[in-house]
Amino acid sequence: MPEHSLYLRPRTDPPLASLLQDAPFLHALCDALGSPLNVLLPEVVAANADRFRSVYRRHHLAGRVYFAHKANRSSALVRRLAACDPGVVGIDVASLGELRHALSCGFTGDRVMATGPKDPEFLWLAARVAATVNVDSPGELERLADIVRTHGLGRVDVLARLSEFEADGAYAGPATRMLSRRSRFGTPVAEADGLWKALERHREHVDLAGVSYHVDTTALEEKARALERCVLVMDECRSRGLAPRAVDIGGGFGVGYVADAGEWERWTTALSEAVLGARPPLTWRGHGYGLRNEGGTVRGTAALYPAHRPLAGPDYLESLLTTPAPVLGRSPATLLLEHLDDLHVEPGRALVDQCGLSLAKVVDVRPTGDDPRRHLVRLAMNAGDMSLEEHGVLVDPVLLPRRGDGDRTGGEAVGVYLVGNLCLEADLITRRLVYLPRLPCAGDLLAFVNTAGYAMDFHAHRAQRQPTARTVAVTAQDGAWRWCPDEDYWPLSEPQGVPS
Repeated sequence: MPEHSLYLRPRTDPPLASLLQDAPFLHALCDALGSPLNVLLPEVVAANADRFRSVYRRHHLAGRVYFAHKANRSSALVRRLAACDPGVVGIDVASLGELRHALSCGFTGDRVMATGPKDPEFLWLAARVAATVNVDSPGELERLADIVRTHGLGRVDVLARLSEFEADGAYAGPATRMLSRRSRFGTPVAEADGLWKALERHREHVDLAGVSYHVDTTALEEKARALERCVLVMDECRSRGLAPRAVDIGGGFGVGYVADAGEWERWTTALSEAVLGARPPLTWRGHGYGLRNEGGTVRGTAALYPAHRPLAGPDYLESLLTTPAPVLGRSPATLLLEHLDDLHVEPGRALVDQCGLSLAKVVDVRPTGDDPRRHLVRLAMNAGDMSLEEHGVLVDPVLLPRRGDGDRTGGEAVGVYLVGNLCLEADLITRRLVYLPRLPCAGDLLAFVNTAGYAMDFHAHRAQRQPTARTVAVTAQDGAWRWCPDEDYWPLSEPQGVPS
């Protein structure tokens, strides 16, 4: 298989594609602010929120799109979402720090969903600002009710997070057996009676606003089954005198990182061949990403994100809402309308799709020693600064030469290993042999595309006192790019930032 066919070229949509074409601007940013550098496009997150809302409009559904804040630490993204329609866009916070950040960026408490593990301080502030609390267990509900009662706070809206949708009640029998997928979060449906009783006991302090779930899978059928079960659970709650109004289906809508399906299929096939020894290795020291050779047979499961996903983001939500549910036989969208239930979603990665990139300067290029065709490219960045691979995402960076393409010779693909700036053998930006259109030189930039979701700051650290990436917000105004530090971006009508 020729090497040029093993590209995994990134999907780039406007305006991110236009930004990548302005190499002088990106070089100037990196020269001024250092490497690594994160670049964000706040307007894109608002456009993504509207794309999710367009699915709601098609199905005549009410409810909110809550941004899962943990996907990115940016202030610019949160402020831009705070400026969206307050009735349809909210924010999901999973810590006291995220809650405080959301409030400081313009979100009011009634637009906030508090999720994740919660300490007393987190619960107190969530209750104080009238956020909706997504309770994980009867014990957490008891602690919340005690805080509300002790401090004389008003009633707090809660969602009851459910999990482990075992066959019970209307779902008895193997033909209709529900999910048995385990989770460390949520109350198993079979044990939810204790949760409903706790809600009944604490009516003066908490109000059941709905139920929620997050199923860790990309399988549409499993998610449709869980959504259907939640709609029926809502009816059971109403029969107990409770008044839930919404089903929150969490996140997991996905992103397509690689532009071409054929490239993804060719690379994954070649990985299996390399594991078997049928072709040269594709990875550092023969790493198999979970695959192994046992007597001439490939065993194991590749621990990789499906980098080419034709169905992702709002399109995935559309398919979920139109997939017939197994028991009642109607689509989730129809069930929600029939039962007058709202729908909440909590996209993280999908809401910041195409919102940003991470830049790294090439510091050194040298042969690997064992193969003159292979090179080590050392970057002013480490694996914590750009952690796509930590999440199993494999995609090529875009080479931005210091000078124009005419300053380069040759046109054949070259295989390189991207290594970081830490004094550790394990500091590889990616263990995959990356194919670039030409060998880079010191001073060139590599642009890692679509890193705003869980990659540009999720694992960032200051090991060995190396600098962490600064983050800038970029907007297009009057035919030019303008930039400002992330913390200085505000969604105002007048031009902001420094022109290119």
